[in-house]
Amino acid sequence: MERNHTIMQFFEWHIKSDGAHWHRLMELAPELKERGIDSVWIPPVTKAENTDDPGYGIYDLYDLGEFDQKGEVRTKYGVKEDLHKAISACKEHGINVYVDIVMNHKAGADEKETFQVIEVDPNNRDNDLSKPYEIEGWTKFTFPARGKRYSSFQWNFNHFNGVDYDARHDRKGVFRIVGDNKGWNDPVDSEFGNYDYLMFANIDYNHPAVRGEMLYWGWWLANTLDCNGFRMDAIKHINYDFIEEFVDNMAKKFGKDFYFIGEFWKPDLKSCQDFLEHIEYKIDLFDVGLHYNLEAASKTGRDYDLTTIFDGTLVKSHPLNAVTFVDNHDTQPNGSLNSWVGDWFKQSAYALILLRKDGYPCVFYGDYYGISGDEPIDSKKEAIDPLLYARYHKAYGDQEDYFDHPNTIGWVRRGVSEIERSGCAVVISNGDEGGKEMFVGEARAGEVWVDLTNTRKDHIIIEKDGHAFFPVNKESVSVWALPEEDLEK
Repeated sequence: MERNHTIMQFFEWHIKSDGAHWHRLMELAPELKERGIDSVWIPPVTKAENTDDPGYGIYDLYDLGEFDQKGEVRTKYGVKEDLHKAISACKEHGINVYVDIVMNHKAGADEKETFQVIEVDPNNRDNDLSKPYEIEGWTKFTFPARGKRYSSFQWNFNHFNGVDYDARHDRKGVFRIVGDNKGWNDPVDSEFGNYDYLMFANIDYNHPAVRGEMLYWGWWLANTLDCNGFRMDAIKHINYDFIEEFVDNMAKKFGKDFYFIGEFWKPDLKSCQDFLEHIEYKIDLFDVGLHYNLEAASKTGRDYDLTTIFDGTLVKSHPLNAVTFVDNHDTQPNGSLNSWVGDWFKQSAYALILLRKDGYPCVFYGDYYGISGDEPIDSKKEAIDPLLYARYHKAYGDQEDYFDHPNTIGWVRRGVSEIERSGCAVVISNGDEGGKEMFVGEARAGEVWVDLTNTRKDHIIIEKDGHAFFPVNKESVSVWALPEEDLEK
């Protein structure tokens, strides 16, 4: 029987720009595997506009830390050779690698160009604020250090449909580029009228040459790195039809097991469901709705009804397409989507994604190893490790929920015969100390269970009828299970 699978997002926003991150991955691969993490989502591997950029201000899609461009050969995370070594180390230890790809925009152009635009209302991009007029924009990408190696494609204003800076008049705004067959892409998210434009020079997927180049690049990147899948950035801003075409093209070249996670950042469940239906459920999505529920629970405390924690979530409606997470690089404090789950609830939040049967959980590097920068946050490794242990060894089999009290919820995983000593009982409180009477199975009668989180020191003896009362501390989580060696009653 397959063990449970777990992803780690192997970066946070403020990782030091020292070019050593691929070395860190190489060194930590054995430890990750030992903890039951068998996939890593790594940050953008392509050259950004500078080495302090975490990789989302994308400059050259073919420079993986190989060419002296934008001030350095390396990216923020290292050089190409070290990237290859890190991926090889992961594969050696049975860890899949999902590469973060940024296909919505480009930044750090080599030259300015002159072209016509119409300024639009940032709050409604379908509303024009001007007649066509001429600007200078940073839209010409010639890649002087790389030249035509790997691809001869050079970008100019015809390949974009919007920019955010008029260099001639030194003005910021949202400017739609004017030309034959030019306009915002559709279908995309409908926020702000049409949310095709996000930032920098926006890639125009209505342009056939662009589509061809990006399809080729996807093949080139996966083939060059021998990775196992892609995490796709900002997909609600990219032509949905192209997303489906891209995924189909990759599946033809690398097989149906090449994996895709999409960042469709919208808590509205209906929008997520509509997107999945549009692309025929060919990728998974991060469960943004669940993240916001976890944040709300951490901020509201005992006034939050824990029985509703999965309401409006993707993992509840489409469990086979949901990647569950607690926090990420955008939600961390001072991030672009700052919505940090409070520390007191963090361990409970991880229990809710790691120890249930549905969803593909993703552990955040910033939670596990800590956050750097001007406002550092300590590692929560000590709180997360027992949950990773429980996920890998205990959280299997049928699940029964006890979501019957607003401040104390629980569930049981019955275990499976293929994994010896599996099964667990989880109890979470956002209020006072309490517990749950739960049924773990008559076959468990007489077993002595302990709290794997080490929060409670009790020993629980399963009764003859398969029931037991499983306690939990105030504002805490306990994970009760059979230890690796039998204890005396």
